[in-house]
Amino acid sequence: MLVALMKPPDQPPSTHNQDRRDFLKKAGGASLGLTLTQAALSSTARADQLTPAQTTPQNARAIQDMMPTRNLGKTSFRVGIFGLGGQGALEKVNNEAVALPIIQRALELGVNYFDTSAIYGGPERWSEQYLGKGLKAHRDQVWISSKTKERTRDAAMKNIEVSLKLLNTDHLDTWQLHDVGIQEDVDQIFGKGGAIEALQQAKEQKMVRHLGVTGRFRPDALIECINRFPFDTVLFGINAADKYAYPFEPNLLPLAVEKQMGIIAMKVMARGRILSSWTPPPIEVQKHSWEGTGAIATTPGTLTKHETFFYTLSLPISTAIIGCDSVEQVEECVQLAREFTPLSERQMTELEAKVEPVYKQSLFFRLMPR
Repeated sequence: MLVALMKPPDQPPSTHNQDRRDFLKKAGGASLGLTLTQAALSSTARADQLTPAQTTPQNARAIQDMMPTRNLGKTSFRVGIFGLGGQGALEKVNNEAVALPIIQRALELGVNYFDTSAIYGGPERWSEQYLGKGLKAHRDQVWISSKTKERTRDAAMKNIEVSLKLLNTDHLDTWQLHDVGIQEDVDQIFGKGGAIEALQQAKEQKMVRHLGVTGRFRPDALIECINRFPFDTVLFGINAADKYAYPFEPNLLPLAVEKQMGIIAMKVMARGRILSSWTPPPIEVQKHSWEGTGAIATTPGTLTKHETFFYTLSLPISTAIIGCDSVEQVEECVQLAREFTPLSERQMTELEAKVEPVYKQSLFFRLMPR
């Protein structure tokens, strides 16, 4: 189904800002259980000064404590505010030499939330393979989330059997419905023999501990799912450009907070397109890329990594996942997480205005035909 691209009329700034201010106040603001362990902050072994070789069982806990954490909804798990996404280097073919050091470094620096999917890395599911190898020795210390894009019970059950095998585990911490974007998805999932039956069966058989739903296209489909079933977590794409096209913040986010769900943000960096440091590839290259089908970009973005990350973390979310291409990117994300302080309403409004000229490329994932 092809959805017409449009820019919905903006809410009057004063109303938009007051609504969000009231919402954040009710939700406990951006704090939501945010903690920094003082012992780790005063430790002489700082995470950004340690090399992998210097990481020992004695200082590993101190390193982990340096990552700010929040509650993952009602799961009772404290999740680092930066989680490692299963795309980037982790979905590339035969890329173990790059992927495994990324996973290892994330573990050393206190990352404890790892996201992947049955479709990341093509039919071979490279992302699940790499995470299965990299996390095997740390299974009890981390939260592993995977997804299925299948819409029927039988296909989804086959999906999770492979996921468990590749991830070297007997259970997932969260199994999620992947990319629920339109009503047709919802109808298939909740219809007779739909994928929701597989999720329930997998939980009953203790193949999974918690259930979730994900999406990046339209908020209405996710809202419908959350209203139909008591999911534990929701994962969706959101950044400072949110209000300019099919916004998720006004209705979906408050609903998830009200239901005390674990809320995971993605598309924080918009695959680089929101960043002022990003160089647009040639137009012909973009036309043949996944991102380019959403919006062709001819200029860099307008925000720094600090700005876009801090904006998203200032919302009442549990964690923000980012796919990384190198160890250096992991270290940079961890450093930003450690430095995070919530933005004021004025600062958030300023960033929204700053990103408006590039909102289409920043929200390419919502503006793609479907």
